[in-house]
Order: sequence, then C-alpha cells, then structure tokens
Amino acid sequence: MHIHILGICGTFMGSLAVLARESGHKVTGSDHGVYPPMSTQLEAQGIELMNGYSPDNLKPEPDLVLIGNAMSRGNPEVEAVLNRGIDYMSGPEWLSREVLKSRWVLAVAGTHGKTTTTSMLLWMLDQAGLKPGYLVGGVPLDFSVSARLGETDFFVIEADEYDSAFFDKRSKFVHYRPRTVVLNNLEFDHADIFDNVEAIERQFHHLVRTVPSSGLIVRPATDVHLDSALAMGCWSSVQTTSVGGEVEQASWRAELLADDGSHFMVVHNEQPVAAVNWSQTGLHNVRNALAAIAAARHVGVTPDHAIAALNRFSGVKRRMELLADVQGIRVYDDFAHHPTAIATTLDGLRKKVGDDPIIALIEPRSNTMQQGVHQATLLASSEQADRVIWANLNGMEWLNQLVPESDSKHQLGSSVDELIQQVLVSLPVPCHIVVMSNGGFGGIHQKLIAELERYFD
Repeated sequence: MHIHILGICGTFMGSLAVLARESGHKVTGSDHGVYPPMSTQLEAQGIELMNGYSPDNLKPEPDLVLIGNAMSRGNPEVEAVLNRGIDYMSGPEWLSREVLKSRWVLAVAGTHGKTTTTSMLLWMLDQAGLKPGYLVGGVPLDFSVSARLGETDFFVIEADEYDSAFFDKRSKFVHYRPRTVVLNNLEFDHADIFDNVEAIERQFHHLVRTVPSSGLIVRPATDVHLDSALAMGCWSSVQTTSVGGEVEQASWRAELLADDGSHFMVVHNEQPVAAVNWSQTGLHNVRNALAAIAAARHVGVTPDHAIAALNRFSGVKRRMELLADVQGIRVYDDFAHHPTAIATTLDGLRKKVGDDPIIALIEPRSNTMQQGVHQATLLASSEQADRVIWANLNGMEWLNQLVPESDSKHQLGSSVDELIQQVLVSLPVPCHIVVMSNGGFGGIHQKLIAELERYFD
C-alpha cells in the first residue's frame, strides 16, 4: 500500500511514517519547509519527502492519506484529497487500527513530562528484554529512531491531548485504548484548542473511560485537575506517587537523598525498594521516574530492575541537554514552554549548581504563550535564574508591558542577535545559560556557542 502523510516532519506524523515503512508500506510525505531532525530520520528510512503542499504531490495517487492535525481546510493538498475522493484518516486512527490493535498499550499522558516519562518507561521495558514497540514525541538518547514496531505485544506511546485532525477534534490519546496509563499532571495549556481547563479535564476523563477494569492508572497523589477528571468516573485500579512528605501515604514514594533529585530512595507501599542514582536532576524527573517504575511493574518489570535501568538512562534530546562548555560557560537546551515546566527545570538546575550564576534565555513561543494566557505566572516561574532574557520575536505587546524595564533581572530582546549580545554583557564565569523554547529559536543555540568561542578567543 502507498501511504502519503501530510505534515510528515512533525514528531508524531514522522514517527507514524517510520512505523508504516517498517510495516512494509511505500511511504511518501509533504510538509511546509522540510526540516530536521525528522527529515533526516525519514530520509535515512528511504521515505520520499516533498517540500510544500501541492495537488501534484498526490501523483501517482496514494491508496491512503494520513492528515496531520496541523492541516486545515484551504490547504491545497487537503482540498485535492477531498475533491478526488482519495481515502484518508487521521494519524491516531491509523495507528489505532494498524499498529495498536490487540496490543498491550502503555500510554503516558499529562501536560508536562510526557516525552521524558515515555522514554524512561520504554528504556525499562527494553532493558528487561521485553522488546516493546514505541512512539515517542521526541528523540530518546538511548534509541536511534523515534518509533518502532517492536517484537512483542507491548507498545509504549506518548499520549498527547492535542486534537487528532481538522475532521476529528477528539484528543489523540482517546484512540489508543491503553491497558496501562500514566497521568503525569494536568494544567491549562493549548489555548488554541481548549477554552478552559475543564475542557481538558473532560478529554482526560474520556481517556480514563477507555482503560479496562483490569488496567492500571498511575497518577500523582496531589493534582486537583486530575481529581476532577477521575471524579467523573473511574473503573480501573489507581496507584499514586509522591515525593518526600507531600502526603502521608502513596503507592510509590521518593525519599530524596540529594536535593537536586539526582539520588533518591524508591519506597513502595512504605517499603524501601532501591536507590536511584542517575544523571538526571529536578523533582519533576523524580516524579516522572516513579510513574514509569509503577507502569513498568504492571507488565512484569520488577522495581529493582526498573531502577537499575534508570541508573543507566541517558535522557531525552532537548531536555536540559548540555550543548557546550566554553571556558566554564555551560549552555543547555531545554524544551520548557509553560511556567510550571520553566520553574521546575530551573529549580532542578539551581539545586545542582548551588550559587553558580544562571542565565535563562526564554522564548514564549507556544500558541498558549503567545495569547498571553500565562502572563500572571510567567515572571515568577524564572525566580531561580539570576538573569532572564525574554525573546519577543513576534512582537507580543503583552510581553513588552509585562517585563519591567527598570528591573535589571529581566530583559527583552526582539532578535536573535540582540538576545546574544544581551547574554554577553557582564557575563560571569563560570555560569550556566539555559535556552528554553519548544521551537528552533532561530538557530540561537549554535550562534550563541559560536559567539562565546569568539568571546574567549
């Protein structure tokens, strides 16, 4: 079968392309501005990519078109599919029908931490010899590709609450029918899709409705929005997680042995299991780890084996990824694009580096951020940084008004070059520069590193 994919360079649709190719199908795809890293991965898989959207991309006519959720009516290729009567469906629907059917699906959902927790869970199952299939919305450093079919019934998937397609406004994860579910957290996000947090709670409840009574839901012991979602009805076993003394009891608890989360004891039903001593930091990653351990146990991976795997876990690209160390100036790339993620990431770094200066270079890029939804908590989220430089590359007026010019800790920049020059002013040595964005940020990472190398030359 010839499958053509619209929006193929997105992390989800590109991963579908890998699975379709591995299934033996001929796969082609188009996107606006074919771009790495997905384009590189797809070309290595022998998948033909077309730059831009055109009816001509549908010649010869494919048997099936998978339409990504970034596509809308008016797109010339979408219109050609509809006018010619070519068979089409959403990516999540195809995945459910062709890959996930009859498999034990382990799904990781939540506003934050999906990619990292999915990668941890995948790594645990893989190291236990279970050879699972998977789809991750990022690049796990321990694996060469973002998706594979696997060799057993187990399939680990990052379960996104984004809608499925312009013709299917259900969240993607409703299609997956998992037996094991991690609900990491729930906050308001994706303001381009959801009107309020209650709408997201309703979608999470729809996911809960698909979990069998013999299944398992893993969730933090304290999260009011998950409370609301589960209060609408829950028919499966629930296990809870907590860090330190947050609650009196939880199914899985972490006792911190290092403030930065790099060393902690895992406690299951108040019985110590084993200690995690790994390269990751931040309490958010401790929570991610507990959830992954609980989910792995549901498919037979013992906690001690899961913890041993965590101690060898390399992490995920663009999650506090150290890009360079230039004369003591350490530059990190991080995907954080929500105040909660910004705050927890910077808190983890602060606890790791002590009093070393931290400079945060942040691009409020997501649709939710650009609408100014989180402006009330945005500045406070960067509290642990010594200097914060906000990138206003799209001329957002609310950001101009929010950042007080009189506050020397917070600065604004409207271009990549301006931002880099602001970083270099009175640059302390050593220090830690964290670049935060859920996009390419105009290639600022490598440009900054090059300027730092010239700065010290």
